[in-house]
Amino acid sequence: MMEGVAVNVFRFFLLAFLMAQPLAAQGKSRHDLWENQLQKFVSKDGKLNYKAWKQERSALDNYIDILAENPPQKNGSKNDLLAYWINAYNALTVQLILDHYPVESIKDISKPWETPLFTAGETDYTLGDIEHEILRKQDENRIHFAINCASASCPNLYRYAFKGAKLEYQLETVTRQFFHDPSKNIFESDKIQLSKILLWFIMDFGFKKEKLAFLSRYSPVPLDSNVRIRYLPYDWSLNE
Repeated sequence: MMEGVAVNVFRFFLLAFLMAQPLAAQGKSRHDLWENQLQKFVSKDGKLNYKAWKQERSALDNYIDILAENPPQKNGSKNDLLAYWINAYNALTVQLILDHYPVESIKDISKPWETPLFTAGETDYTLGDIEHEILRKQDENRIHFAINCASASCPNLYRYAFKGAKLEYQLETVTRQFFHDPSKNIFESDKIQLSKILLWFIMDFGFKKEKLAFLSRYSPVPLDSNVRIRYLPYDWSLNE
């Protein structure tokens, strides 16, 4: 009993200490805390061990608390802002699943994208707010392959924290991985079967001409302007 109390007291003071220290003085990014969790609970093929994560969720909760206490600076770079909110979205989604685990799908949770989950700078945010009101307004459509909705058909949860200094490389990596994964998209010489993400967010990817121009950067096969486009069913089952 006393050991449990001591552990909780230690965690409290550790979190307070981390929040009180300038991040640069800690010698690392706040996002390293998130990356440690990703390396521990996300497999190389994108499967999450929610059962084990639920048993050891204090580090995740601490990371989200630190994000809340350290929102992006108004004069910060676009890449730092994107990295912050991509990581926040992914961490909050995992936290939401853990709050309801065991669950078969995120869609079994009541209003998962409309319920406020996070407060930063005295503003409450839902997952929908982060995706549509912040990330999508940064004119960067590759964010759709960086954020993860805890479902089998989603882009795999990247096992590294996004960071402003590495963001261009990281966005290119996750986008290429997504289109080279035949469980997400299927490319043939005369027909391509795409994730519905590219249908749902047509305003971000454009119609056929614009979409093919974007896809040509990542397609594993050459694309002809006459190629037929179809969309795969979306599997909302949990990505575990």
